[in-house]
Amino acid sequence: MWFRRLPAGTDTFVEIAITDRFDGDFSIHGTRSALDQRRQQVFEGEWTWLMQVHGSEVVVVDHPGAAAGGEADGAVTAAENAVLAVQTADCVPIVLIGDGVVGVVHAGWRGLVAQVVASAVAEIHALNGSTGLRAVIGPCIRPSGYEFGADDLQVVATAVGGDVAGQTSTGQLALDMPAAVTLALRAAGVDWIDDLGFDTSDERWFSHRTRGETGRQVTAARLVRS
Repeated sequence: MWFRRLPAGTDTFVEIAITDRFDGDFSIHGTRSALDQRRQQVFEGEWTWLMQVHGSEVVVVDHPGAAAGGEADGAVTAAENAVLAVQTADCVPIVLIGDGVVGVVHAGWRGLVAQVVASAVAEIHALNGSTGLRAVIGPCIRPSGYEFGADDLQVVATAVGGDVAGQTSTGQLALDMPAAVTLALRAAGVDWIDDLGFDTSDERWFSHRTRGETGRQVTAARLVRS
């Protein structure tokens, strides 16, 4: 498990945890009791997890556990100890950090086209008018393992406003998802971006595209007081 504690204002921090396959499967379609147990081993307390649909909906969480199971691809909160989570295999998990506010986003290529990143940033601004947002990009598929058609590539490039083309390990046209997410974040006004560089084609992670797996890792974040 990867863990960081980052400042988010005076006496406030964001704790981020990213699991890998050795922490177990966090797919929401697994056994509920086993999933709840795994979640509590990451962060204790009530979780807001999402029924992700590759859209632009972002829920605002006003207390721990609010909107759990909601049909959305992002969640934001200014409530302390509210655990926000997205589960991924190859799509991009993003954590957004502002002054006394945190958000998580599940960004696949369709979500990028639907402007889910801009929606999440707008909801954070609506919560507290926070400026100087920061973003952390978690484990996702990299262009070496993501062959992509030219027509769909152009759709993504148009949506994020820049070049998102890459090349697979065999020389085929690819989508560079981290580059696409970075463009979307910058367009939304996020300038401090930390791409952790984790590649889901590595066997440390679950990957549907690379190995046809159904398992999911989770990216979870919460606000805490020092």
